[in-house]
Amino acid sequence: MKSFKLNIRPTQKTELKTLHSISVKTFKETFEDQNTEENMAIYLKNQLSQERINKEFENLNTVFYFAYYNEVLVGYLKLNFNEAQTEAVLNGEGYEIQRFYILRFYQKKRLGSQLLEQAIKIGRNKGYKFMWLGVWELNYKALKFYKKKKFEVFDSHNFQLGDEKQTDILMKLKI
Repeated sequence: MKSFKLNIRPTQKTELKTLHSISVKTFKETFEDQNTEENMAIYLKNQLSQERINKEFENLNTVFYFAYYNEVLVGYLKLNFNEAQTEAVLNGEGYEIQRFYILRFYQKKRLGSQLLEQAIKIGRNKGYKFMWLGVWELNYKALKFYKKKKFEVFDSHNFQLGDEKQTDILMKLKI
């Protein structure tokens, strides 16, 4: 299999419009086929608006990273530390991957593995013992990826998408 190399770097404040754009695009690519148009619109308006992303970016315990392949933006990552995490889990020994997306066209090229390795490296450098995330129980592709990477299920929580309450499986990885 041919190896593709990612360039991963922190997102800059001047790139917030680009961050918003890739956030919306990757969320739609991943979930619109399995959800109603109305629920997707509500979620995008309330949770992935430009204003919301700007606010998240300002949190000192949240860091976004862009992933480039051949100078093309192909994905992004959002890490939450300390009180920025969406759940108080793992007794402060873990940090959260809240968003982890590669554009559909660039999937199956081992780019997700590289982005995950970078996320692990960041957490290790900060002294964390675990990384955790929530993944929709019907996102079988992502569940398969995380299980292959040795993530273990430890809990679940509700995820509100428009008027539908969905279940996210919480998974952790000892780093």
